[in-house]
Amino acid sequence: MGSELKLLQTPLITEKGTLVAEHGQVVFKVPTHATKFEIRRAVEKLFSVKVTAVRTANFLGKKKRAGKILGKRPAWKKAYITLADGNAAELLEKI
Repeated sequence: MGSELKLLQTPLITEKGTLVAEHGQVVFKVPTHATKFEIRRAVEKLFSVKVTAVRTANFLGKKKRAGKILGKRPAWKKAYITLADGNAAELLEKI
């Protein structure tokens, strides 16, 4: 159970995330090394729902400068999880 908790870092509650929630989807921030199969298994096990599809998007870290110091934000990954009919409302209540 511990590995599933580490896999789903945080739910992303944004304007776009609430729009896709109307269509039975939820959005999570996940580690960059996570695969679609691992994400599906973690959501089904943690929330006891049926997942129909998982889509992922990788985001590269932006370079930022503060005076002379050049830095870089970390890269991250977002997962759009499509749930079976009726499961989306249950999952959103649990989050």
